[in-house]
Amino acid sequence: MVGRKFVVHHRDSTFDVDYDPNDGLEVLKFQLFSLTTIPPDEQKIFGGDGDQVVVGDSDLDLVSDKLRLVSISDEEEKKDKQVVDFEKSDEEFARMLQEEEDRLMLQQVVVSEEKGVIEQRIRTYINQVLMYEDPHRQDVARKSVPVETLEEKAAVALAKVGNFTPSKSDQDHAFLLQLLFWFKTSFRWVHAPDCDGCGNETVNHGMGVADPSETRFGASRVELYRCRTCSRITRFPRYNDPLKLLETRKGRCGEWANCFTLYCRAFGYDSRLIMDFTDHVWTECFLPSLGRWMHLDPCEGIYDNPLLYEKGWNKNLTYIIAIAKDGAYDVTKRYTRKWHEVLRRRNLTSEPALSSFLSDMRSDCRKNFTSLYRSELEERANKEADALEKDLYSKDDSSISLPGRLSGDEGWRLLRLEIGPNGNSSLSTSSCPVRECIDEHVTKIYNAFSPLIVHMVDQSYSKSKTVEILNIVKRILANIKKSPFRNRRTSIDLASNVAKHFASQTLPYLGELFDALSLKTETDAIGKVDVCLAADPVKTALALPVVFHALDDVIQNVNRSDKFNRESLAWPLLKLNRLCSGSVLASSEELPFGIVTSAFDGTRMTKWEEPNGAKGCWIIYKIPKNQFHELVAYELMSANDAPERDPMNWILEGSKDGGSTWHTLDEQTNQIFVNRFQRKTFRIAAQPILLNTYRLRFLSVRDVQATSRLQIGSIDLYAKGDISYSST
Repeated sequence: MVGRKFVVHHRDSTFDVDYDPNDGLEVLKFQLFSLTTIPPDEQKIFGGDGDQVVVGDSDLDLVSDKLRLVSISDEEEKKDKQVVDFEKSDEEFARMLQEEEDRLMLQQVVVSEEKGVIEQRIRTYINQVLMYEDPHRQDVARKSVPVETLEEKAAVALAKVGNFTPSKSDQDHAFLLQLLFWFKTSFRWVHAPDCDGCGNETVNHGMGVADPSETRFGASRVELYRCRTCSRITRFPRYNDPLKLLETRKGRCGEWANCFTLYCRAFGYDSRLIMDFTDHVWTECFLPSLGRWMHLDPCEGIYDNPLLYEKGWNKNLTYIIAIAKDGAYDVTKRYTRKWHEVLRRRNLTSEPALSSFLSDMRSDCRKNFTSLYRSELEERANKEADALEKDLYSKDDSSISLPGRLSGDEGWRLLRLEIGPNGNSSLSTSSCPVRECIDEHVTKIYNAFSPLIVHMVDQSYSKSKTVEILNIVKRILANIKKSPFRNRRTSIDLASNVAKHFASQTLPYLGELFDALSLKTETDAIGKVDVCLAADPVKTALALPVVFHALDDVIQNVNRSDKFNRESLAWPLLKLNRLCSGSVLASSEELPFGIVTSAFDGTRMTKWEEPNGAKGCWIIYKIPKNQFHELVAYELMSANDAPERDPMNWILEGSKDGGSTWHTLDEQTNQIFVNRFQRKTFRIAAQPILLNTYRLRFLSVRDVQATSRLQIGSIDLYAKGDISYSST
């Protein structure tokens, strides 16, 4: 049902846009994106002829049927937007500044004269961070990392956003994130260690005295735990030497941040250990690509979200100190938007005294540095201080939902009051940007099976022989995947008659598939056949996960065929003309792994997750280059876990005007995905029509009482063979 029709003025053009209040402002922005090519996050909408800015659904109810659209991409509009984002009411701003001034004056009277306490606490960490500069420790750290695997994952991550020729700084940024994700899965959190004797659960039994083998690696504290089963005492030394942590690979936030910061330094990142006086530790790295320090929490696997602790964990912050080889910095202002409240709790020393102490410490740490390096550090520090002041009073991004603490035992997190608001456990955003699908390789892979399958049907292969051939292809590609990703190569063993027959009869029909994978075959003088890279190794790395899952689907569909003959060649055995390279927008998404394009990347390893989609959400797909298609079928695949999150009821709609008006193409109710990674196929029975935009409105999930989320492994849209283009 269309609730209203807006007349939208943009530059010298006027558009009539139908608006359904159930869709909301985000969908309206996507419609305007289709009509004007201005991305939703670059749009500024004014009501009528006035200056009222439309920023939410409720604003649309209050304005006339005339709207004015401008782009904020130019520098002046960006500045205007920045002012809007940072401004607070004069009264509120004045109140906060007065409160800060009052608090600073009060500090001079009431703070402890024991300033040595805070100084000693900070100085203790200087010796620790200097260990990160030790060449031996760095070498041991590098050797423990699967570098090539992380480099491949970093390259694929960049390729998934269309960056196939990244700069060195882009590569360094992407590798650092993969290092963080790898560390999150390779290091173990210890609440209470398992019994050294029988491996069963233990309970705290007090503190012990460190022995020489433990103090050698900085373990000044040793926790004792008694086994619930055999009563044996297990020791848990709290090692401070990251060299020992590379061996034990376990601990709590102190050990995690200590070891991870060493890893960062080992790979050449300017890094510093961040000490939160309210009992947490993490890492920061300076990234030239960003021109600033980036927050990285190895315990949580979260990066570049410094408000995580105040907003997500509900921490009452006091002092947050960054410690590196060149000294210590007070970076508390990066991690708060409630500075006037934080000031009330900073009572260990006065602000001038703390600033003076940190300045003296930096001077002492830098005394052996070259004058040029000291100047560079000072310039960077000044820029950081300016940025912290500038960001301090910026408005919080309300579209970002930050999780409570994820690491550690649930009872322990509850005891620390760090579980977060409403037990939220994901990093999500309700302001999902338009994203581009980098999935042409997926469509090419699907299409490439056609020559091979048709050949085997024409040669009257049995189902069992067809499956045997497909499994040979799978083994060849598995050997390719195992080889180093920059120079992948494998030989086809021609020792058996089956292999010889495969090489002579099947390989000629694999050319299209190899092309889709950026692979080729080479035959030497004695007939040896190799499969190797044909082009960019990143394209092969991006496509290989897709082809394995596609092969599994083809084998499954062959086995399901009653008769493997010409009649069986109908879709979905041959999944031809899959739509690709479109732009997508969703009602919400989870960051960084549950983003909307994950539904179109062709692999089972990813999924689109809508944190608040259990009772209703949507996803829009716009065909690129002003193309129009007739949709004939679509497939949905269940995700890896949590069947209660599977979609159960939905409506598929299409639009021929970029989303201004919609036509119902299919409606499904009470659909149940019995298995994980199960594909469900739906043919379009509606009257054929050429469309350029599609929308799936998910009405509910399988169990709305058990979850607030919707998740889906993949969405594939299939068009009729012929493509029609707009006349414009």
